[in-house]
Amino acid sequence: MTQQGAVLQGYNNELVKCIEDLCMQKEELNKQIQQAEEEKNKLQHEIQVLSEQLECVCENLAQKVASRNELDKILAETEAAYMKILDSSRTLLNVLKKEVGSLKRTPELKTN
Repeated sequence: MTQQGAVLQGYNNELVKCIEDLCMQKEELNKQIQQAEEEKNKLQHEIQVLSEQLECVCENLAQKVASRNELDKILAETEAAYMKILDSSRTLLNVLKKEVGSLKRTPELKTN
C-alpha cells in the first residue's frame, strides 16, 4: 500500500505541476490579451482622430473646388466679354480707317 501511496503522490505532484503550468499560461495569455486590447483602443482612437481630420480636409477641399469652379466661370465670362470688346475695337478701327480714307479722297482735304 505504501507503494501505491507513493505512485498516487507522484500523480498528485504531476497534476499540481500541470495545473500551475496552466495557470502561468493563463496569466501570460491575460497579459497578451490586455496588451492587445490596449493596442486596439489606441488604434481606434487614432482612427477616430484621423477620420475627423479626413472630414475636415474633405470639407476644405470641397470648398476650394467650389471656389475654383466659380473662378473658372468668372474667367470664362470675362474672357468672352473681352473677346467681344476686341472684336468691337477691331470693327471700330476698321470703320475709322475707312472714314479717314474716304476723307483723304475728298478734294478739299487734299493738300498740294
